[in-house]
Amino acid sequence: MAHFYLNELVGTAEVGSRVSIDGPEARHAVTVSRLAVGESVSIGNGRGLVATGSIVTAEHTELAIEVEAVTSVPRTEPAIFLAQALAKGDRDELAVQAATELGIDGVIPWTAARSISRWEGAKIAKGHDRWSAIVREATKQSIRAWLPDVLDLATTNQLARLAPEVRMLVLEPTAELALSALEPDDRDIVLVVGPEGGIAPNELAALTAAGATLVRLGDTVLRTSTAGPAAIAVLNAKLGRW
Repeated sequence: MAHFYLNELVGTAEVGSRVSIDGPEARHAVTVSRLAVGESVSIGNGRGLVATGSIVTAEHTELAIEVEAVTSVPRTEPAIFLAQALAKGDRDELAVQAATELGIDGVIPWTAARSISRWEGAKIAKGHDRWSAIVREATKQSIRAWLPDVLDLATTNQLARLAPEVRMLVLEPTAELALSALEPDDRDIVLVVGPEGGIAPNELAALTAAGATLVRLGDTVLRTSTAGPAAIAVLNAKLGRW
């Protein structure tokens, strides 16, 4: 299995230069993955740059490579963002992890009316940090050149204000339009997924009034942890990403 790590502080890299990781990232690589001098590793900066080379330093405090190849991956357009409603247990986290592996460009934590889980007070920063960590680990696991953004916690009103600026698609089992029948255009996409109890009628009304489109995946109802990833897979095919 290829080894891929992130160092967001890397600005540029060229063949023959050295690129490194440090701190917990290096400690994990050396003590857990047991990487050693001479093995090949890739290090990305999360903004499209990926440097690959052989390890020349393998210490608990630093792992460095001598760069043998540099790849620059452009950001995919149009972008796809997942507005994932907060959900109980780890269902929202499972959705965020899978969405990252499937190529999402950013995630928006959403406090929906029927969300059982709530981020309030100190939980807002804690929840954001948790989602950011999940996105980072999933990015490394899937060897992605771009690290998805984790945006601020949003209310339904804030999502509605965003709708005119993007192509907002709201997953709703009763919608007439199938996601697979949607014709893509060049607008960035915001995919809205509700919590366990679904999206409340007044929220659907507010989002559609702002310009969002209701779409369905099929005749069955998926869990909040799987609906978003399933829809992203459809969009990947429609947009030619796959």
